[in-house]
Amino acid sequence: MSYVNNIKMFVRVYELGSMSAAARDQRTSPAVSSARISELEKHLGVRLFNRTTRSLQPTENGRIFYEGARRVLEAIDEAEAAVVDATQNPRGTIFVAAPLGIGRRFIAPYVPAFKDLYPQIDVRLRLSDRNVDVTAEGLDIAFHLGLLEDSTLKVRLVADCPRLLCASPAYIARRGNPVDGTALVEDRHDCLNLRFPGAKEFQWTLQTPDGPRRYEISGPFESDDGDVLTGWALDGRGIVMKPIFEVAEHLRAGRLVPVVTANPPMPTQLSCLSQHRRFRDPKIRLFVDFIVARIRADMAERMADLAREPDVQ
Repeated sequence: MSYVNNIKMFVRVYELGSMSAAARDQRTSPAVSSARISELEKHLGVRLFNRTTRSLQPTENGRIFYEGARRVLEAIDEAEAAVVDATQNPRGTIFVAAPLGIGRRFIAPYVPAFKDLYPQIDVRLRLSDRNVDVTAEGLDIAFHLGLLEDSTLKVRLVADCPRLLCASPAYIARRGNPVDGTALVEDRHDCLNLRFPGAKEFQWTLQTPDGPRRYEISGPFESDDGDVLTGWALDGRGIVMKPIFEVAEHLRAGRLVPVVTANPPMPTQLSCLSQHRRFRDPKIRLFVDFIVARIRADMAERMADLAREPDVQ
């Protein structure tokens, strides 16, 4: 298996552009990563990377070898998956990423039940509201809340997610209830912003009779944790944009109230992302099917409860 391990290391170095990043991804040391690449180059009799103290670039031979090496690893994954399917004994570790709110509400509560069903599968769950790089971070699955641009990843739609702007009754009593985007901006309402390194959201895109329109928003508070924003909204500190399912219980209880109702936010989507070759792995398919079914049921229940409450329609 040493040759296969060398190929795996080469592919990750090529994709991540760094020996140290590939070493972290493969849970080994940079020295081992470098040694595996050197051993592979010696075996092939060609240089795969041009190395300097500041950069690492694939050679033409490296680019050619990468395409074949990737197909070899995909074939091995498919062969292993076929054996696992045949034995009905899925095992291994799944690395999963999700937004904080989604992970806390809809994924983490069900991971123990999945483990009970499949005791030989371990789940490593990472929660963050930043956008993750599935390939670079060595993830098997990433749940993504937002509209996707073109992606080379396997994408499975989990749910359409209508959103709204809302605030606490205390905030509305103090600052008023802006009925549309123009009032939101002209009256300089305090908007609670989700912000993290690399975030581009300085505007809210709202629906108008003339189509989507972007409104410049501002506010004294921002965080990279969506639940922190919800807490500030509950505390009367400003207006927050949220998928309805995330704040359904607060809307039902009257702790939050819809605002800017003439121009609601554009809806978003919850999707599950994976590299194509990894999605063929039975343990990953099992986990995705298990979690997606529960997310959909949980979201449907929350929305149904809210719809039955006439004073929040």
